[in-house]
Amino acid sequence: MRAFTARRTARTPDEIWLVEHEPVYTLGLAGRARHLLDPGSIPVLRSDRGGQVTYHGPGQAVIYLLLDLRRLGWGVRALVERMEAVTLELLAGFGIAAARRPGAPGVYVDGAKIASLGLRVRRGCSYHGLAINVDLDLAPFQRIEPCGMRGLAVTRLADHDVALDADAVAARWVDIWVERLTAGKGAPRT
Repeated sequence: MRAFTARRTARTPDEIWLVEHEPVYTLGLAGRARHLLDPGSIPVLRSDRGGQVTYHGPGQAVIYLLLDLRRLGWGVRALVERMEAVTLELLAGFGIAAARRPGAPGVYVDGAKIASLGLRVRRGCSYHGLAINVDLDLAPFQRIEPCGMRGLAVTRLADHDVALDADAVAARWVDIWVERLTAGKGAPRT
């Protein structure tokens, strides 16, 4: 992502990357090790995204948004709002009533976090993105203070009767993103 962003020109098409990580804890730029309660054998990596600590693992869909915000006419706040809005739309399509939480970026269902976001913007271009818990083992979240928030509950789509795998959820998520972005200026590559 860093290399792609560093090479970008004003003509570089936007891209959306989908990944599913092996088990890993990541600490953002402001991430404090005190939020890692007991990482055990799960690797801990520093990341150049914003935010504190999170867990990524199999059964979680991760979408990286490599967007030229200047070309789109968006600031960071507008991007965060769109990231949350697209995720809320995705969840509504599954019949899940989700919400934002003021001062705590991400998407929540009944107060439990279902989707986390972490960004980096360099030279007007974003990278990193969103992770949504589909059907992953939630136990590793108990070994950290997710997003630096003590006692934050975490949930997943499987807990809300959504029987899809991470790939199927990611495909729907991307469809919504592409639809929203093509309504603006140019379609991203996926």
